[in-house]
Amino acid sequence: MTANGAAGWSDFGWGSWEDLALVRARLDAGADPADEACPYQPPLHAAAEHGSPEVVAELAARVADVDAEWEGRTALWTAVFNDRPRNARALVAAGADPWRPMMGGWSPGRLSLASPTPGLFFPFPKGHAGLTEAESAAVAEAERLIDVLGVTEYDGFSLACVRGVSAAEAARRLAAEPADEDEWEQVMEDPFDGFEEEAMRFVGVTDVPGGCVVTQPWGYLASTPVVMQALSAGTVAHGMYANPKSGNQGCVYRDGEVVAWDTIPGGGDVSPEDPAEEILIAYLYDGHAEAYCFAGAGLRPADTRALTDPDTHLRLPERDYWH
Repeated sequence: MTANGAAGWSDFGWGSWEDLALVRARLDAGADPADEACPYQPPLHAAAEHGSPEVVAELAARVADVDAEWEGRTALWTAVFNDRPRNARALVAAGADPWRPMMGGWSPGRLSLASPTPGLFFPFPKGHAGLTEAESAAVAEAERLIDVLGVTEYDGFSLACVRGVSAAEAARRLAAEPADEDEWEQVMEDPFDGFEEEAMRFVGVTDVPGGCVVTQPWGYLASTPVVMQALSAGTVAHGMYANPKSGNQGCVYRDGEVVAWDTIPGGGDVSPEDPAEEILIAYLYDGHAEAYCFAGAGLRPADTRALTDPDTHLRLPERDYWH
């Protein structure tokens, strides 16, 4: 028990990992520095992601293995993935290995080459692979795409990014008809002022390099199962609904079948089983949900037009888009 009666780390919030005095008090009172029952992740991993370098160094000095893995990753990998270079340096000073293989071939050192601090672990040792040409291109494209799309400051919209499919083909797959522009503008003024049921059948569609984007500014229709199934036939589509109540809800469909549902696009959630390219995309687009969907589908927009001013407005047939 600690002096304030709390056992171990059970009441620690993310901000607590920045408080060196508090962490030391818990450790001195008997808290396990490698407690895998700690909420969410072990103490060293939590500090690597959310804490200060001083707390990381304190915990690293007290664990038996600074490179102990949790869900396939070390604390050092966690620090790199979350862009905490000072925490990463503290872990290396404590003996952590930047070149230990893990997470689909992304060692902490190799992943750092895609980060804002690519020289974090230089000099680069022999025998360890750097970024491939395709990976370097993905890093450059992420910087460009995030800059192009910026930050969306509103909720309630949905989108579907579709690889290799034109806007005209998307309309055909959805059995949609061109919308009357006067009706579209009337609905746009206030889609929920007597038009809610009708408004939910309107979407926008835009050709972009690499495919097309289907959007609905006021609802979830663009990412519903029936829409995603139709759009992804013979290809891949990334969908997203910016739910005002619960946050971004993502999905991935491939050749008409759901691959992932109720994900957090741009949420940085990865596992050791994920392909190397998916781990890289999750890292590069952490916190950028729309850009994550565009990148996942291989789309390369030059502007925000697909999200803000679609080329074409469509009316979808009346039906159940969930089943």
